[in-house]
Amino acid sequence: MAPRIVLLHATPVAMAPIQAAFAECWPEAETVNLLDDGLSLDRAKEPGEISEGMIDRFVRFGRYAHDMGADGILITCSAFGPAIDRLIETVPIPVLKPNEAMFRAAIAQGARIGMLATFGPSIGTMTDEFEEFVGQSGRPATLQTILVDNAMARLRSGDAETHNRLIAERASELLHCDAIMLAHFSTSRAAEAVRKAVGIPVLTAPHAAVERMRAMIETGRSA
Repeated sequence: MAPRIVLLHATPVAMAPIQAAFAECWPEAETVNLLDDGLSLDRAKEPGEISEGMIDRFVRFGRYAHDMGADGILITCSAFGPAIDRLIETVPIPVLKPNEAMFRAAIAQGARIGMLATFGPSIGTMTDEFEEFVGQSGRPATLQTILVDNAMARLRSGDAETHNRLIAERASELLHCDAIMLAHFSTSRAAEAVRKAVGIPVLTAPHAAVERMRAMIETGRSA
């Protein structure tokens, strides 16, 4: 029987990239989409540390995914790190943070990592997660992040072309890096434009996340 992977979305612009990644990397999986776009709206209103109330709300969201028979849960929004940690402790199935697999691929490229982000509240949690991952890996690496203003607003209004152009225009500021990460699932649609602008590896989260989730599920089933 095909594994059921529930995708937790906090914004609709993350949905198409992860569905495309599943179609390419793991078409056999049964994917179910759960969307609460109020999460990203309300997270933007508390740009500092995520509140306990927001954490509880996110965990309830994840518990619903578990209750509907998920074999694994993949989160597609990068602004909820502490809430994802709480969810991992709460449900007895694999839960994958959106950027864990991309971090793994990035530090394999070198020690100087750049990141292009479009959603400001996610930068703090992603930086913390990156530093934690680097510490666990034992491989030294530094992260430089650029916030691309207005790109997310353009994408939400349906103007993906301008979204991609704005991101690509800032990529040259990270040419000294060994690799560039596109921070969010939604920014992965700018990968081609960024790769045309720079000559260093450009990494996206969706494909790496699907491959990592597949490995987690298949390892668990063979255990």
